Parts: sequence; C-alpha cells; structure tokens
Amino acid sequence: METLRIEILNPKAKSLLKDLADLKLIRIEKDKVKSEFRELLNKMRKDAENAPSFEEISREVEEVRKVRHEK
Repeated sequence: METLRIEILNPKAKSLLKDLADLKLIRIEKDKVKSEFRELLNKMRKDAENAPSFEEISREVEEVRKVRHEK
C-alpha cells in the first residue's frame, strides 16, 4: 500500500475521489494528527503575543524532514 498527500484544486476531483472510495479502490482519511496539532498550537498561542502561525511551523517541519531524508 502507498500513501499519498493530494491537494485538491478542483471540487470535481473530490467527487471523483469519493467515487473511487465508494468502489473500495482507495480509502480517504482526514489527517487526524494535523487537527490535533492545530488544537494544541491554538491552546499554547492563546496567551502568546508573537507565536508563529501553523503554516510557519509546518513549513519549518517540512524543511527539517527534507534535510533529514536527503542524507
């Protein structure tokens, strides 16, 4: 099994993916970890003045992962 991350640009694509899931050719799952991480960040940032955004943190994490996997 292979896992892919897909960015949907056109709503018709989401409909096609749902059809494939109905045929049991693929499985669609929400990224539970990201939503839990976002909730934790929101809780921690509640009192912070200059806290980084979720996007800034995600970008930094992806950069670190990229460097790690290049080795």
